[in-house]
Amino acid sequence: MKYSKISMLSLTIMIAIGILTDLAHAQINPINFEEFTMKNGLHVILHKDVSAPNVAVLVQYRVGARDEDPKRTGFAHFFEHLMFEATDYYKRASLDKLIQGAGGELNAYTSFDETVYHFEVPSNEVRLPLWIEAARMRTLHVDSIGVETQRGVVKEERKSRYDNSPYGDWFERTSGKLFNNGMYSWTPIGSAQHIDNASIEEFKEFYNNFYQPNNATLVVSGDIDVKQVKGFVNEYFGKLLKGPQPKRSDVALKPMAPGVSRETIDDQKAQLPAVFMGYRGPKIGEKDAYAMSMLMDIMRSGESSRLYQRLVDKDQIAVQASGGAQNLQASGMMYGIGIVAPGKTPDDVINAIDEEIEKVKKDGVTDEEFTKAKNIAEVRFIEGKKNVLEKARSLARYHTYFGKASMINTEIKDFMSIKKEDLKRVANQYFTQDSRVILQYMPKQKQ
Repeated sequence: MKYSKISMLSLTIMIAIGILTDLAHAQINPINFEEFTMKNGLHVILHKDVSAPNVAVLVQYRVGARDEDPKRTGFAHFFEHLMFEATDYYKRASLDKLIQGAGGELNAYTSFDETVYHFEVPSNEVRLPLWIEAARMRTLHVDSIGVETQRGVVKEERKSRYDNSPYGDWFERTSGKLFNNGMYSWTPIGSAQHIDNASIEEFKEFYNNFYQPNNATLVVSGDIDVKQVKGFVNEYFGKLLKGPQPKRSDVALKPMAPGVSRETIDDQKAQLPAVFMGYRGPKIGEKDAYAMSMLMDIMRSGESSRLYQRLVDKDQIAVQASGGAQNLQASGMMYGIGIVAPGKTPDDVINAIDEEIEKVKKDGVTDEEFTKAKNIAEVRFIEGKKNVLEKARSLARYHTYFGKASMINTEIKDFMSIKKEDLKRVANQYFTQDSRVILQYMPKQKQ
């Protein structure tokens, strides 16, 4: 029996539309919330969602890698770990036990522009994470025991994720070259040597500079009694004093060095050659950022993407093809990745990627591709509001970067305002072959 063959692109669009329809029925009403700023400068956002008996508590600090001294990189990420140490109110190694004992979960992450801590707990335990966050906001023990413990943890993380992984330093190398020793040229993981050489006093100075209520946004999202939670917030955070205005790195965002930066790296851990191509991009919130996000979904998102179809399916010059984009507060970056197939060369991959980019720059995208990109944007926007933690992240993000938490309900309009011609325009503006980074990793035989 013969079956009609549906293209992967068409199938992806059909699935996306189906998911979007289901989600639209589940998320029709706008997300309502209350927000206020305390006397100490802490901005608080409260969102009630009774769809499940749980609560997300999230604190976003306006500190990331970009705020660091270039001679002391990795501090923001180091504090992501150190904040799980002791405070005046609980002992070290007890935080996980407290939350897990209450049936909850906790985690944290650091980026170029932010550091975020979040909890998910049953709704009747909402008081616990608020107490913890207030305690470590100003009474963290920045002492030799905690610092030396986390020094070892961070160094091991760097070894496993960067130093001992195939192509592990590609992101560091790409950022350094794209941003030309300026802002964003060092990554959040930082330098192990910088962390090793830093003193306790330097860590205390960083903590007192950035970990202040007036440098943070607190979001509580979930099955809450708003009046009761306001009382808890005032009880725990109201006694914290407003800190000085944080002093941030004065490293400017520098223009990219002219010309193509191409480098070959011998990699003992790599089994196959690989190509990483990087470009400067638009910053978060700009119209071009929305257009570029949609274009990158067409170029690299899944097996129906242009890069995968060309490099893996059609020409079979790569065993993997993908990419990504980061919209940062002051800039952005896009990158393409190709793991070279046996018997092929990095130049084969580079030339094919260039050809696909030139096609977009000349002819734009098809109606079918543009529909796919719009559907992905809608699905991603709605899926990001499905649970209380995702809503907490979005509310904090919109307030921190735009001063408008209400964008949780409206940002999709910015995506929908993009025209098909905008994708061709941003391709020509940002994918310039005379201003990019190309890294090629070559397997090196062990001696």
